[in-house]
Amino acid sequence: MSGSGETTSSRRAALEREELSLGRLEAFSDGVFAIAITLLVLELGVAADAGDHLLRSILHEWPSYLAYFTSFLTIGGIWLQHSAITTALRAADATLYRLNLLVLLLVSFVPFPTKLVAEYVGDRDPERVAVVFYGLTLLALAVALTVFVRYAAEHRRLVADHVEAEIVEAALTHQPSLVLYAVGIGIAFVLPTLAVALYLFTAIYLGIPLATLRRLLRRRPH
Repeated sequence: MSGSGETTSSRRAALEREELSLGRLEAFSDGVFAIAITLLVLELGVAADAGDHLLRSILHEWPSYLAYFTSFLTIGGIWLQHSAITTALRAADATLYRLNLLVLLLVSFVPFPTKLVAEYVGDRDPERVAVVFYGLTLLALAVALTVFVRYAAEHRRLVADHVEAEIVEAALTHQPSLVLYAVGIGIAFVLPTLAVALYLFTAIYLGIPLATLRRLLRRRPH
């Protein structure tokens, strides 16, 4: 019995040594999210000689606004979900750090396909390529976040004591973005602008404070 107790204690101590600061993960993540979402606005603008017909030039840039709002809301929605998950944790480990870097890699990449959509919407074949590429990026981001959440849910020692692991995992059952992005990519081959509208709808959905994510902070009943 004594040996068994020592083994358990040693195992627990080893796991604690593997734990990393959750605060650093959150701080770094918030910084990347903030920079990525700020970079989006840098792609907005009108021609230098637009002074004589400024209103027409502003209206002519509607693809840029569509791409901007879609990407802004997408990154914002991902940030809301990411924040809800990290709030439910008490610690992180090396694997979670790496999965988080994968999420941030894709978040920081979003401004590039956003720029392509803004430039090529309405330009036939290039439009199709840009919108498909954009959808693939958003799908990859949604998959990365899902993997991040799945890992957190399956490693109970990382979850805060007052949060049920099942509640964290329940968030995974409310991820229609994976299906919506896949459908949007398919539509993009035929109707690219409609596909972007579907991406925008998905982004709006991501930004809604879902009850599932709110329950992450719910305490166990006494």
